[in-house]
Amino acid sequence: MFVGVQRVVLQIPGARSLKDRRQVVRSFKDRIQARLRISIAEVGDLGNPRIATLAMAVVSNDASVCDEMLARAANMAGTLPDAVLADRATEIIPFGHGASGLRGGFERTDGQDGRHDVGGLDEEGDDQHGAR
Repeated sequence: MFVGVQRVVLQIPGARSLKDRRQVVRSFKDRIQARLRISIAEVGDLGNPRIATLAMAVVSNDASVCDEMLARAANMAGTLPDAVLADRATEIIPFGHGASGLRGGFERTDGQDGRHDVGGLDEEGDDQHGAR
């Protein structure tokens, strides 16, 4: 499994108020979610009307799919009529089987009956360590 994350910074030179900025950001977010179906949220300094920082995330079994989806999102940001793409940073994070990319993992197979232990609970939600 791969998680792709991207931060884009948009300069909105025509924005004179936070309302102007919100209009540009909302339009872009709606287009991204409708066309690419990836997660997007505004992060960073929310008080500056001329700068908007957005974070995007996508999950896939293929790193190239994550990269392609985020590249398409950045291309869309680069063609906005009311904003300029000022900065972009992308990272593709691999997680192995059972999320071995996470420190300690969050899931493990107990190996006998093929059930997964997630946070001490088995697939049915029963505590595997004797507590209820």
